[in-house]
Amino acid sequence: MNFESSKWRRDALDDVVVDEETLVRRRRRRNIILAVVAIALIAILAVFLLGGSGEKAAAPAGDQGQQLPAVTVMVPGTQDVVAMISATGSLNARRDMQVGVPGEGGQVVRVLAEPGQWVNAGQVLAVIDRRVQTQEAAQLAAQIEVNRADLRLAENELQRAQALVGRGFISQADVDRRRATRDATAARVRVAEAQLAGTRARISQLDVRAPTAGLILARNIEAGQVVSGGSGWVFRMAQNGEMELRAQLQQSDLARLSAGVPVTVTPVGSDRSYQGTVWQVSPIIDPQTRQGDARILIPYNEDLRPGGFASAEIRAGSRTAPLLPESAVQSDARGNFVYLVDNNNTVVRRDVQIGEVTDRGMAIVSGLQGNERIVESAGAFLNPGQRVRPELRRARNTR
Repeated sequence: MNFESSKWRRDALDDVVVDEETLVRRRRRRNIILAVVAIALIAILAVFLLGGSGEKAAAPAGDQGQQLPAVTVMVPGTQDVVAMISATGSLNARRDMQVGVPGEGGQVVRVLAEPGQWVNAGQVLAVIDRRVQTQEAAQLAAQIEVNRADLRLAENELQRAQALVGRGFISQADVDRRRATRDATAARVRVAEAQLAGTRARISQLDVRAPTAGLILARNIEAGQVVSGGSGWVFRMAQNGEMELRAQLQQSDLARLSAGVPVTVTPVGSDRSYQGTVWQVSPIIDPQTRQGDARILIPYNEDLRPGGFASAEIRAGSRTAPLLPESAVQSDARGNFVYLVDNNNTVVRRDVQIGEVTDRGMAIVSGLQGNERIVESAGAFLNPGQRVRPELRRARNTR
């Protein structure tokens, strides 16, 4: 009984041992299969990451086995580029009129205008005391009446003399004397009338009047002050309120301007801009600075003040040219240049000349046609003759 039990336990133990070895072999076989699958997946992924998408197959035969750098290129085309000239200057009245005392002057009674006030042509700006001149005018008016009375008397005497000369009561010489008296009296009437008109004109000149409509800029007169024709200006005014900006420009910029060119003027410290036009281009150039004045007319606006500083953007025509971002244009000792990619995907240097620079980019006035593939950025890391893999990005608003 003990022998049979021992034999059964030994056989059961053998069966257990056999089962564990089988399990180990199965686990080893499973690990090998998983490792092979993982290696295959890694290989497939590597093929896609290293150019398995078809680019490698499309590359030239000479580029097999090497990885070309990718660069972004653009075809700029051509665009209408507005030529803008920037300038600065001071605001002044286009016609700064100095108004003085036109007559003999006197003591100022009232001042009727203040700086910043708009006045019309002929409007009274200041009144000067005229009591003396008024009395002179009254005296002359009375003298005219006296002379007219004498004229009527002389005329009557002449008529009576002409009636009596035919009857022989008086001689022809007496008639001639009475005619001369009549004519002299009439002349005295005209002299007195002329004197009265002159006095009244002097009285009217005692009022300081605006010679034209405009804006009062300054006044140099006060009530109680004694003024005369030699006192200088008592008011300064801008004719029609028009302002101007005198911008100093280089000779090359002046050559591109003409009367009527539109301008946008922005006073310093203001967020508003005003439209004006170039009304005069300086006919001479300063031999020292090689600059001249462009005078820009600005219509009246109460926010514009003479003496202020302003900037101007002058539209000086337009041209059709390729427009590139600043990142595409480089400079060295030879000048400005860009890198373009030819049909063989080779980097080529092209010297260019820059024109107008705007917020949209830099206009190229020579060196490009607009249909080239231009390296948009990273040109500093490239060299002429280097092969690259271009990635095209078309420019906006191309023509």
